[in-house]
Amino acid sequence: MLSDEAKDRLRASLEKVHEWPSLYMYKFILEPDADRLAAVLALFPTESEVLRRYSAGGKYVSLTVKEVMMSAEEVVERYDKATSIRGVIVL
Repeated sequence: MLSDEAKDRLRASLEKVHEWPSLYMYKFILEPDADRLAAVLALFPTESEVLRRYSAGGKYVSLTVKEVMMSAEEVVERYDKATSIRGVIVL
């Protein structure tokens, strides 16, 4: 979970660079474990654009997910949920 301080910093940063609603791009790195991957993808609607890129050795997968978000608060909440998934690195 994100600390309150981290949430505040992220929210302030998002408000500086985005006008809402806005297309937002999430990035995650994780081991390509089926359960973990499913948990991350479950955070997003099925119509979200998802790009998967595997590392050269196949040990990691990076996910780029694009979705139209209505507010900075929605982005912060989504990141907060993602950080609760063990083994997921949020970028």
